[in-house]
Amino acid sequence: QVQLVESGGGLVQPGGSLRLDCTASGFTFSNNRMSWYRQAPGKGRELVGSISTTAGYTTYAGSVQGRFTISRDHAKNTVYLQMNSLNSEDSAVYYCCVASFATCGQGTQVTVSS
Repeated sequence: QVQLVESGGGLVQPGGSLRLDCTASGFTFSNNRMSWYRQAPGKGRELVGSISTTAGYTTYAGSVQGRFTISRDHAKNTVYLQMNSLNSEDSAVYYCCVASFATCGQGTQVTVSS
């Protein structure tokens, strides 16, 4: 059974940083491209960025380019989203997804507020 479990969300002040973790199971993690999405209240789901398999090539939405970094650890079956210089527009539920299996985790809430 394909399973993705996100963690690391919470409340952070503007300008702060947060790291989200997503641990995968039930499939060969190293063979699959992984993506992070987010969804703010009243808005559609937005692709934040993706990371390829072995080479680890990354792509990002323009709104997070230069502030967010995606990485992965194949030994831990985990993909990370490091978020820096957070602002209120980054507040959303963040989801880890694997397209090959059309599966996302349950999501983790990130709230940026003073």
